[in-house]
Amino acid sequence: MSVDTAVLCEPVTLPTGTAPGTAPAPASPAPTGRRASADAPLPVLGDDVLAPLVTGGEVFYAALDYAASAPVLRRVWDDVAAYAPYYGSVHRGAGHLSQVSTRLYEESRATVARFLGCRPDDEVVFTRATTDSLNLLARALPTDTRVFVFETEHHASLLPWRGHRTTCLRAPRTPDEAVAALDEALRAAPAGPKLVCVTGASNVTGEIWPVRELAAAAHRHGARIVLDAAQLAPHHPVDVSELDVDWVAFSGHKLYAPFGAGVLAGRTDWLRAAEPYLAGGGASKRVVRDADGALDVEWHTGAARHEAGSPNVVGAYALAAACRALEEAGFDRLVRREQRLLARVLDGLADVPGVRVLSLFGPEAERVGVLSFVVDGWNSSHFAAALSAEYGIGVRDGMFCAHPLLRALLGGAPDEPGECGGAPAPDAGTGERSLNAVRASFGAGTPDEHVDRFVRAVRELVTEGPRWTYRTEDGRCVPDEDAATAAG
Repeated sequence: MSVDTAVLCEPVTLPTGTAPGTAPAPASPAPTGRRASADAPLPVLGDDVLAPLVTGGEVFYAALDYAASAPVLRRVWDDVAAYAPYYGSVHRGAGHLSQVSTRLYEESRATVARFLGCRPDDEVVFTRATTDSLNLLARALPTDTRVFVFETEHHASLLPWRGHRTTCLRAPRTPDEAVAALDEALRAAPAGPKLVCVTGASNVTGEIWPVRELAAAAHRHGARIVLDAAQLAPHHPVDVSELDVDWVAFSGHKLYAPFGAGVLAGRTDWLRAAEPYLAGGGASKRVVRDADGALDVEWHTGAARHEAGSPNVVGAYALAAACRALEEAGFDRLVRREQRLLARVLDGLADVPGVRVLSLFGPEAERVGVLSFVVDGWNSSHFAAALSAEYGIGVRDGMFCAHPLLRALLGGAPDEPGECGGAPAPDAGTGERSLNAVRASFGAGTPDEHVDRFVRAVRELVTEGPRWTYRTEDGRCVPDEDAATAAG
């Protein structure tokens, strides 16, 4: 169904350069750079945000942190705004708005199932994010399930299994090595339920993993497999049937949708046999007191079993709207353009002395628009702070919630420069000041100018040095507001 798209929320406009609780910024030179326009196939919110520079003036903000949270598609925001007047509680309301919201919520579930190529008997459960989805599945595992996971996983797909018998496989250096290591580990495992958890694309290197081959290895040994598609789904088609995975998990906030919704989709038997992930209204079908005064509960058997409480209808609708937008834009077109941008970044960084792009599988590996790198003589926080303060570019730095992977990629040398040349990185262990990197990530809303500015900024910082002084504050590198003048 559709709602009246003429019903839109009025946008809120903040004065340029003004933050809550501060005085307006003084007049500055006209902004440089260019806001996203025709060369970004899917326009996003924030393409007209101005970022102040410590050296003076403003530029249009270049968001290159898609792997953490992607900007919101303008189309998704418009769809949600059109729905907002019709918002109501779902499933148990007799009123008009509840009926409208219930239909939209369940249509959103069907949209996600189509987006993922789900099988007819698969189920889509709405969660809060990938982390929530994988913790839900961990709670649903049969007793004595053995879990197999590579140390290269994001913490969201590495840590939920800690209460189970878990085999953590070392970081492979080729896709074939990954398949062989899993095959060997599963062959040696005793009989019983087994689950493999694997990423589709690394949140650190952007490299695409051999999911179909890993799924085949899992099934050869009677194991099931769950795909962490948090970084793959925004950049590349994910087809559950084609990949032959048992479950897939991903997050809306990495797929250009706000409001904190995620998905766990796939086989139903373990989920329906498990106790509800959350106990409460919506998950329960019937609750009565028995003769002894205890509560006897009959739980729902479908998706509602693990969606207790009032569902995040707006989040689910936004996530489904993002799925539709990506499909209608055409993934082939989006992938080709992203690969062109990625090649420009990689080629540009290859020409900068002292820059090393991190990789498990080598320079020829297939990637999505995510890459991490280190720079000789720089700490990542210092470099990221300079990119932001001097060029208006937002990237990520640190260990990216993938500490074992960063240790495998960077080793344990303890004597590299720390934050701003002194303090250790906030999430590094004792003697691990070098274990951090800079990550740039982009996607369908990224204009060409953002990646060109990024490559130019990296080259200038490496060859000419920063133009400002920085200091450590609360474990982070920040511009020194007390610096009398900018260096150079």
